[in-house]
Amino acid sequence: MCVSSVYAGNAEADYRVVPLPQSIKMAEGKPFILNASSDIVYVHSDSLLKRNAAFLAEYINKSVGLSLMVKSRPSNSDGNIFLRIDKKIIGDEAYKIAVNQHNIIISGKTANGVFYGIQTLRKSLPIIQHTENVVLPAAMISDAPRFAYRGMMLDVARHFFPVDFVKEYIDLLALHNMNTFHWHLTDDQGWRIEIKKYPLLTKIGSIRKHTTLGRNSSLYDDTQYGGFYTQQQAREIVEYAKERYITVIPEIDMPGHMLGALSAYPELGCTGGPYQVSGNWGVFDDILCAGNEKTYQFIQDVMDELMDIFPSKYIHLGGDEAPKTRWTTCEKCQGKIKSLEIKGDKECTAENRLQGYLVSRIEKYLNQKGRKIIGWDEILEGDVQKSATIMSWRGVEGGIKASRLGHDAIMTPVSYCYFDYYQTDKTWNDPLLIGGNLNIEKTYSYQPVPDSLTATEKKHIIGVQGNLWTEYIVCPSLAEYQVLPRMAALSEVQWMQYDKKNYPDFRKRLERLLQVYKLYGYKYFVEK
Repeated sequence: MCVSSVYAGNAEADYRVVPLPQSIKMAEGKPFILNASSDIVYVHSDSLLKRNAAFLAEYINKSVGLSLMVKSRPSNSDGNIFLRIDKKIIGDEAYKIAVNQHNIIISGKTANGVFYGIQTLRKSLPIIQHTENVVLPAAMISDAPRFAYRGMMLDVARHFFPVDFVKEYIDLLALHNMNTFHWHLTDDQGWRIEIKKYPLLTKIGSIRKHTTLGRNSSLYDDTQYGGFYTQQQAREIVEYAKERYITVIPEIDMPGHMLGALSAYPELGCTGGPYQVSGNWGVFDDILCAGNEKTYQFIQDVMDELMDIFPSKYIHLGGDEAPKTRWTTCEKCQGKIKSLEIKGDKECTAENRLQGYLVSRIEKYLNQKGRKIIGWDEILEGDVQKSATIMSWRGVEGGIKASRLGHDAIMTPVSYCYFDYYQTDKTWNDPLLIGGNLNIEKTYSYQPVPDSLTATEKKHIIGVQGNLWTEYIVCPSLAEYQVLPRMAALSEVQWMQYDKKNYPDFRKRLERLLQVYKLYGYKYFVEK
């Protein structure tokens, strides 16, 4: 995007960012010159636009060292960045950017759309700490996302991450045009969210006495490990995300992955315990007892407090990796199967259908409160309600099955979207991880909507998500390293139409985004 040599030596913007906007049309005429006299103007005194303007001022100061004023009215008619609502734009997250020699105008149907326009402008700026002028070539940019659901998950149960890092993770989502933060809060290795009616969940259930060394070796570090978020801290994170147009979806995994809860309240298990928070990784036979009415009261009580903290439309109930070993011999579970007249067959065991009953019962409870559920694809094995959204992780088959049954589906297959895997097969310089090899090109290549689906079925694929499980992710810097730059590749899967993606071109554009990572001090993987 060359401009006249009269502007040579000035820092210049490049609109070919990650994710790439749908349309960038360069225009005739002189460029816009951004300098210290420019204002950021939010129109009509809109409070959301005012906040957006403050974000943009912060980004510009960080990138190019210019301190711009945020105003509801400009000091001068020319030389400003205007943020506007334009109801004629189609799509709540769509935006337009018009750049000419006089002004930059970022428009969206909603303040949310304007925010994504701001992210594009931000990423187009050069990274130069001190400059008097930034040249932005005349152009018209129009853009909108492919998928409504664009998410990243962070597991804080296996390893706990402080509030400041959770906020940084949310900032990374915003940088990559993502709108959903899936927060995996509980598991066999620790319960991480305060529930006031059940204080032992955090007093006992958040602490493991030790952690295995290596990959589930018989050696342990002999160090107590714990941590949890207070409800006030969780509300703070929800608000922080909301300001960046990101929804926080909490996950309380059930009926499996519940040793954190069972260690605190052993009466909720089939055997009565004793149980302990696990210092190992994996799948365990002890799960919630589905034949015990106390289990349902416990879940409903937890959901009540959770819904008070998290205003999200969805609550994630997990449902994965729940062995039915205990249920097959538990008098209460077998009694529940008999009383409900649940029958097994060649396609589905009675115990799997009992899990379906548990999930559906809690789903109906949440539906009455105006919420919906998401579950991992295993919940399809238990005849759940069609209103349940399925998160397909064991490949794409779960998403295909869900869509054909009329469920909405979010695609997050392990082979493309699991960022706990190594990013290379040359692992000698990397710390111990869970294994695998998922390089950035493989993530980039993903097509979330299978060709085998009909047009109607394809509409049920509502989004794509990347997951960071943290069995081996012990600190924030390693978490950054694992998601970056694969998060950038995923952002183009989520945002761009599949036929518009081009991996060699993405790699060229990624170089500028890597400079943004470097500016903020993020750790990221670089291919050797």
